[in-house]
Parts: sequence; C-alpha cells; structure tokens
Amino acid sequence: MDLLRPKTLKEYIGQEDIKRELEIYLSAAKARNEALDHVLLTGYPGLGKTTLAQVIAHELGVNFKITSGATLERPGDLAAILTTLEERDILFIDEIHRLPRACEEVLYPAIEDFVLDLVVGKGPGARAVRLKLPRFTLIGATTRPGLISAPLRDRFGIVFKLEFYSEKALARIIARSAEILGLRITPEGAQVIASRSRGTPRIANRLLRRVRDYAEVNGSREISKEVAEKALALMDLDPLGLSPLDRRILLTILEKFDGGPVGLGTLATALCEDPQTLEDIYEPYLIRCGLLRRTRKGRMLTERAYIYLKQVSPEIPLNNNLWEN
Repeated sequence: MDLLRPKTLKEYIGQEDIKRELEIYLSAAKARNEALDHVLLTGYPGLGKTTLAQVIAHELGVNFKITSGATLERPGDLAAILTTLEERDILFIDEIHRLPRACEEVLYPAIEDFVLDLVVGKGPGARAVRLKLPRFTLIGATTRPGLISAPLRDRFGIVFKLEFYSEKALARIIARSAEILGLRITPEGAQVIASRSRGTPRIANRLLRRVRDYAEVNGSREISKEVAEKALALMDLDPLGLSPLDRRILLTILEKFDGGPVGLGTLATALCEDPQTLEDIYEPYLIRCGLLRRTRKGRMLTERAYIYLKQVSPEIPLNNNLWEN
C-alpha cells in the first residue's frame, strides 16, 4: 500500500481546506528554517492521517519516525525514541489517545520545552537528569479525540479534522492508483468503485485491487463500469457500499427490536459482534447514509432505512405506518 501513498501535497487528493492551510504553515516553517508546530490529526480510520503526516515530512525534507501509543508501555520506551531525533525531525504517534499516563507526563516537557526529564538510579541514590532535545515536531493521530487528555490536546498548535471524501475525489484517487498499478480503468469504472468506498481512500484502494483480481481472472483488459459492477456484486457490496454486516445490523434492529430503540450492548449481543467494532466501524457510515440514528434510548432505524430494506428485501413484512400511506 505504501506504493500508492502520495508523497507531496500536490499528489495528495482531497481535504482541500486542510491542504490550503497546511501549505501556509509549511512555507512559513521552511522560510524561518524552524520546526513545524506540533500537529494533531483526527478522523475516522482510513482517511489518510498517516499519509498526510508522511507528506508533511517529505515537504519539509526531514526524517520521519513512526510509533503507536499502544506500543509505548513505559516512559523509557518513549525516551529511547526521543533521544534519537535530530533537529526539525517529525515524530508520528498513531493512536495517541492510547498513550499511557506515565508516557504522557514525559511528553509534556519534551514538546513544550524540548527537554527530557529522567530519573537515574533507584532508592536514595536516584537523581534527576534533564537532557536537552532538538526542536522537533510531534504529529499525533487519533480516531477518538475525546479520549485525549486536555493538557496534551492543548499543546498541539495545529489541529486538523479529516473529513470523509466525496465520490469525485475518490474517483480521482482510484484513477491515480490504477495508473501506478499499471491498470486501465474507465472514468465510469472508477466512479462505480468510488460510490461503494464509504468515503474512505483506504477502502477505495482495497476495492480497486479486488476488482483488478476479478478483471485479470476474467480476461478483461480494462476495468469498465460493467466489470466493476460485477466484481463488487461478487463481493456482495450494494450501490450504497453496504456490506452484508451493514444489512444485518439494519435487519436485526427491524426484526428483533421492531425498528428500535435498542442499546449498543444488546444489539452487539444479538449480532455476536464486538460493541466497539459496531460503534467505530459500522455505525458512522450507516448514520452518514441516513439509515440509522442514535437516541438517548438507543439505536433506531430512520424512514430511509425502511425504504432501503423494502427495496433489498421486498418479502419482509414491515409493520410501519410508512407503508400504510
């Protein structure tokens, strides 16, 4: 997948407002020959947070070091990384909301005063040592910004929230990826894949690879609209991009809970799925499509969901006033 990642802002498709603002900050940092201010990137998985961080490093011409909040278990783990940084380097911490509290305390003086406070030795002979760090840029990425502590969040000078991509932007991403992979694809074929990509570049590139497999096995020289539709139908993705589990969620709420409301835990039990997976992966897109809504009492189907279910499963009797009018 690294092959498909853009390396410059010019190659990076979508997120136009962020790109315009970021270009100013990058130009200013390069003109002053200073490290870029610390950056926090938020947004759902697959929207390009890691890619954007790598683009920033490439545009500044500095080293890029990557780690994850989940892998930094002790302050010493973080200290080992910080002491290897050079002037203006970028340290990227993915899932920064999972950073342990002890590591977070070490990070505060590192990103604010560019110093590292360590305790050497144990017991009565222990002593505090302060190491000077080069001025570096911390880029944190998270899918759950609400879980980041306020003191850490306030230390980021630049905060961007990545939004879901339009089908037009996704079609451009697919066309670019197809060119890199040496594939022939028609604009209509790219549009079909884009419409089922749930507004996410990661999914768009994954679907492109699967459609490529289908086209090669069936002897198609290019990915046309017809080829894309057949390949995606084989994967059981409907025109909205809904997967079998998406439809199971809607049907379960309808058939077992009379359209809702139903609590997340109860719904997860009925589906034999993890509640966190439903909430983080599937619910956001169903809500974006207008098929599901969250209420204080639980999850409920919308009128659009009833219409959708009637279209995909016309044999299902729906006891709803929507069909009596």
